[in-house]
Amino acid sequence: MLVCFLMGYASGLPLLLTMSTLQAWLKDSSVSLVNIGLITLVGMPYSWKFVWAPLFDRFGFVILGRRRGWLMATQILLSLSIFSMGLFNPQSHLTGLIIVAVLVAFFSASQDIVIDAFRREYLEDEELGLGSTLYVYGYRIAMILSSSGALILADQISWRSVYFIMALAMIPAMLTTLWVEEPSVTEQAPSSFKEAVIDPFSEFFSRHGSLLILLFILFYKLGDTMASAMTMPFYQDIGFTKTQIGVVAKGSGLASNLIGMAVGGALTLRLGISKCLYIFGFLQAISTACFSILVSTGPHLGWLSFIIGFENFTGGTGTAAFLAYMATQTNKKFTATQYALLTSLIGIPRTILSAPTGYLAELWGWWFFFIFCTLIAIPGMILLFKIVPWSEKN
Repeated sequence: MLVCFLMGYASGLPLLLTMSTLQAWLKDSSVSLVNIGLITLVGMPYSWKFVWAPLFDRFGFVILGRRRGWLMATQILLSLSIFSMGLFNPQSHLTGLIIVAVLVAFFSASQDIVIDAFRREYLEDEELGLGSTLYVYGYRIAMILSSSGALILADQISWRSVYFIMALAMIPAMLTTLWVEEPSVTEQAPSSFKEAVIDPFSEFFSRHGSLLILLFILFYKLGDTMASAMTMPFYQDIGFTKTQIGVVAKGSGLASNLIGMAVGGALTLRLGISKCLYIFGFLQAISTACFSILVSTGPHLGWLSFIIGFENFTGGTGTAAFLAYMATQTNKKFTATQYALLTSLIGIPRTILSAPTGYLAELWGWWFFFIFCTLIAIPGMILLFKIVPWSEKN
């Protein structure tokens, strides 16, 4: 369970360094909102990781083994690329910074593929539930470190130094990889191109309603994700300091999110996945609409604390049900590649579909922008009726 927690830490640390934390750096450097919105495109590797996922099933390393070897390789490259981001000035070398940020996203997405496969092979079936929960806990705590921690540090030291420190924060992940044992598996690694690349996808798409399942995964958290893509410049725009954002908007949200995941997991067991997807999807949309309240109140810490707490709680409950649903859609024979396919779809709203959010915020203003993000959750709820009926018991 400790290994799962530390693997979650390794997976969560790089994510926001190319998203909200990078956006805060760019905002400080007077980069336009339009360009800040387009920066979400650097996360495209998260949306395409299923393309190279079979590589990690097919090949391994002689010294550390297949899973640990790939983990160590991606973690070293991650640390070096995060360090390299600190070498660029956004005002004079924005293009170079973006290129290195894309490399961070690529190595991070690659590490995620290996960690997901490692966790599935490392744990017994009865341990997967608890192991996945602790993985997400480590993931969330690392995200707080690379967002709240980075923001608070940025008020005291340069952004360059912040990214140097975040690169060093990958060291516990490398030590975990060296310490843990290689998973013991009975299945042989794919021995041909067809087994590694073709079979996982042909099995999934041969199922009835597979395309609707993919569309649902794409749209279910779309509105919530698009709103989250611009919350950092939104907080700064209405007058909150970086320390206030780090402590209130990010730090206090961790407890709400973890509590939400615990509540979501418990209710999923009691009510079933299908009912929870309906309930939590509706609550996610309401929490997105609540951001528009801050447009009227301005930099009011009380409202900020309430809205962030509510949004993180509903996000946690929705994540618990959503991950449980995705797990039911994978064939254990092809877990790594099929899970990479499904999680890649989650990355599309975070990258491609979030790219114009800065333009929309400038065009409509913050109030209409957040209302739009609320309404765009409707297609996902409609698809839910098609693929998971309310009465289904699962």
